[in-house]
Amino acid sequence: MSKRDYYEVLGVARSASPDELKKAYRKLALQHHPDRNPDDPAAEEKFKEASEAYAVLADSDKRRQYDQFGHQAMGAGPGGFQDFGNVGDIFNDLFGDLFGAMGGARRGGRGQRGADLRYTHELELEDVLVGEEATLEIPRMLRCEKCAGSGAKPGTRPERCGRCGGTGQAVFQQGLFRISRPCEACRGEGQIVRNPCPTCRGSGRTEGKKTLKVRVPAGVEDGMRLRVAGEGEAGVAGGPAGDLYVVMAVKEHPLFTREGPDLLCEVPVLFTQAALGAEIDVPTLEGRVKLKVPEGTQSGKTFRLRGKGLPSVGSSTRGDLHVRIFVEVPSRLNAKQRALLEQLAEESGTEAAPVTKGFLDKLRDLFD
Repeated sequence: MSKRDYYEVLGVARSASPDELKKAYRKLALQHHPDRNPDDPAAEEKFKEASEAYAVLADSDKRRQYDQFGHQAMGAGPGGFQDFGNVGDIFNDLFGDLFGAMGGARRGGRGQRGADLRYTHELELEDVLVGEEATLEIPRMLRCEKCAGSGAKPGTRPERCGRCGGTGQAVFQQGLFRISRPCEACRGEGQIVRNPCPTCRGSGRTEGKKTLKVRVPAGVEDGMRLRVAGEGEAGVAGGPAGDLYVVMAVKEHPLFTREGPDLLCEVPVLFTQAALGAEIDVPTLEGRVKLKVPEGTQSGKTFRLRGKGLPSVGSSTRGDLHVRIFVEVPSRLNAKQRALLEQLAEESGTEAAPVTKGFLDKLRDLFD
């Protein structure tokens, strides 16, 4: 069965603002929530349908893709709604503890996932060519080794809270609604540490640094992020660690400008070399190469050296190096040089300067 249009599901126009989307979803979620419609599969499906629609349209990037390509852009697989995120997370962002977090108790602080970390790694353009194995020293919260992250003194362990049964939430019924609050006995953590670890003072974590080796692939671009799973801050009370995001900061190069996998380099040549032709040295990231400059080369002329650029991430194919020539006019002339140039100017006129001749012809056609 084909999916309904997400805007139709929420009952809003395609130009709806984020606030209008949120208001429409809240109304539908309250109307069809399973806690208000027990044993009603139709209501549950409508709730999931509305949550799926809101999950996509509330995300600006996903909404843009959906507006352009429809449901195909979302890549909905056999799992249906589960491919668009956790229904409980979406619902709780708007309703907090209302309905007891989708019919169950909200997870408390104990066992919480650690925070994600961001680390900026600088690298040279030469490193982008071949990639590198970077050694990073990351300051972060580490799991306490003395208590293995439990927060309890060695030889003891946290006790499950008897009041909330370890959920961290006190749940009670009020009419049609189920309300949950953090348990006062354990402060929402679900466990009580009777004998705190003296090293971490019951937190289960200590400040420290960790040295990591991270493989940076060839072709990375400035601003790209590498995710290193499980290398963020340690979790609370034995919870899983967060992730580390290494952000690439590629330094500017004194000779090369980057445009994706391609490189641009401006190379000066003497007036005589441009006029008579010459073979010049051109820099690349791997050393110098020879480039033949034809006779009569004009300033601004660009030559392409295939395969002398950078690779793209995940590809061995390299971009090109574009060499832009600019003719350097001598700033000082001795008497002999001046005489020779004056003689050249007198003999050649505009016939030997095709660019100048073309410009003068256009100027004449425009004003004569």
